[in-house]
Amino acid sequence: MKKIIVLMLCSASAIMLNAQKKYEFLNPPKFNDADLSKPKSLLDENAPAEILYKSAYFMVDANTGNLHKKYYYRVKIYDKDKAEDWLNLEIPIFNVGTNRESLGKFKAFTYNLENGNVVPVKVEKSSQYKSKENKYVSLTKFAFPNVKNGSVLEYQYEIISPFRFTIPEVLIESDTPSLNTEYVLDAPINMSYNVNYTGEMVPKYKEVEERNLYGAQYKTYRFAYENLKGFKTEKFVRNDRNFRTKIGAELNSTNFGELKLYSSSWDQIGKRLLENEDFGEQLKKTKLAKENMPAGVMAMKTDLEKANAIFSYVQKTFTWNKDRGVYTDDGFKKLLETKIGNAPEINLFLVMMLREAGLKADPLVISTVENGIINLVSPNISNMNFVLAAISIDDQLHIYDATSKQSSLDEIPLKNWNQFGILVRKDKTLQIQMTNTKSSNTFLTANAKINEDGSISGTYLDKDTGAYAMYAKDSYDDNAEKYKKQYKENFSMDFTDINSKVLENGEFESSMKFSSMNLIDRVGKKMIINPMLFLNKSSNEFDQTEVRKYPIDFGSPITKVKKVILEIPEGYVIEEMPKEKRIVTEDKEIAYTYSVEQKGNKLEVTTTTKISSSDYPKEYYPAFKQIWGVASKFENQVISLVKK
Repeated sequence: MKKIIVLMLCSASAIMLNAQKKYEFLNPPKFNDADLSKPKSLLDENAPAEILYKSAYFMVDANTGNLHKKYYYRVKIYDKDKAEDWLNLEIPIFNVGTNRESLGKFKAFTYNLENGNVVPVKVEKSSQYKSKENKYVSLTKFAFPNVKNGSVLEYQYEIISPFRFTIPEVLIESDTPSLNTEYVLDAPINMSYNVNYTGEMVPKYKEVEERNLYGAQYKTYRFAYENLKGFKTEKFVRNDRNFRTKIGAELNSTNFGELKLYSSSWDQIGKRLLENEDFGEQLKKTKLAKENMPAGVMAMKTDLEKANAIFSYVQKTFTWNKDRGVYTDDGFKKLLETKIGNAPEINLFLVMMLREAGLKADPLVISTVENGIINLVSPNISNMNFVLAAISIDDQLHIYDATSKQSSLDEIPLKNWNQFGILVRKDKTLQIQMTNTKSSNTFLTANAKINEDGSISGTYLDKDTGAYAMYAKDSYDDNAEKYKKQYKENFSMDFTDINSKVLENGEFESSMKFSSMNLIDRVGKKMIINPMLFLNKSSNEFDQTEVRKYPIDFGSPITKVKKVILEIPEGYVIEEMPKEKRIVTEDKEIAYTYSVEQKGNKLEVTTTTKISSSDYPKEYYPAFKQIWGVASKFENQVISLVKK
């Protein structure tokens, strides 16, 4: 009996010890040789890579005030050809005036298993190189050496930064599955941070408390996650980062004898912006507005005429240098001298000009799509990266963006439509919802002739309007050859003489010639062909089998018209015409039409797809799936040409 009691007590003690055992943060697991022979991820057997350990650690030094950013990664590579993002590393270093970050401790290795032995290859400093991204950011870059399928990559580095106001946002959910991910923020208790936690993932281990660290009292935020599967992206989501679990922080206040607030409300942020030398103070340089006012503006009868004339002047006079941000770099005087400026310089100058003409104009501060959505609940100027011009006419708010040569009133680039904006007025700061109601249209037109030898030749015209035209022009400017190459890749056609240009009305057009021997099948004396040629919808883009999780976001309402004019060779007739179709949702939000008309020896096939809003809740997904399925079916009809 005594032995049994002793055994029971020992077992109970062991259970209590295990229950009390805590997760150890900032304690990387020892390198495990078995990881090198691991054939696949147990979280996702098709994953090309897997994070074995990931740590993002931020510590504000109570003595110096510097922010120490420490990162530690260990990653297993299963398929290096599909894991290219992990094979090269870029470390951004920020410099603003005399405030400069520095790269401290750095180590990186590639581990391979050779003849049963672990062989590490160190990333040497000589293999690193630096490049200047822009005025404020330089990149330290390097590639991991000797990477093979099965390699383990490991790197850690530290950045010492004077920029303690904003703690960089850390993506908890990445495309790569992760066995162990942790986030740590340690800040002195006299520095209060707003920690922004977004997303669905719940940490397995969490510690938020005050404790004595590094010889001082600190507030610590610690979150750890285990066995995170890779984030599953969905089509028609313009920035899925908005839906991933992530953590960031911004300094709210400091208390060194007196309390200082850094962020508390949008009104306070707006007030500080208007007092800032590189924002609101620029708007007071009204003399420059008077000197540059276009002739005849003040004599115009309506506010809209005045606004459009001033916008046109600013749009045509100045060229955007592609730098974003909230603050001007060199100010209005430099802008007028060089005719080149960043987004705030150009659009704030536009605001000042509009005000000088007696119009009610204000800056609209936004976060672009790729920068992520604004968190309205947690006011934070550091996450904003663009300035637009807003004008109120007849109590209606309208938006201008003079950085784009193709934009117009309420017609701005897609990247700037990101749900919310902060309107900075003199008397108050307003949160506004931004909804794009201007349709972006695409017109695809093929004029084709069927030749006696069974080949087809003709011309093809691709024209975009509105925000889509701006997007196409940006893509073309980024890489003209790649833009032209997409036509051959997307349609598997031999396109020649591709000519792309901006039309006078801002539309973007690409014209080209084509020919093909593969569009017609001969069966005896018949020629069988899909009259849509290469423009048929070959598959349903709404093909998601899992339940839709996120809203459907197109960026703008859409009208897409595809037209094929097909010349039938002499002596042939169409055996049977394709069936026509029209389908529309009850609320008339989504509509599709397939129509056919024969005019002499020419067959004209036209499809029209109309989407009335820029975005939809996830519940609309089945409707899109159904309509796109119908479109795919009808656009794959064929006709038979027979000799008379």
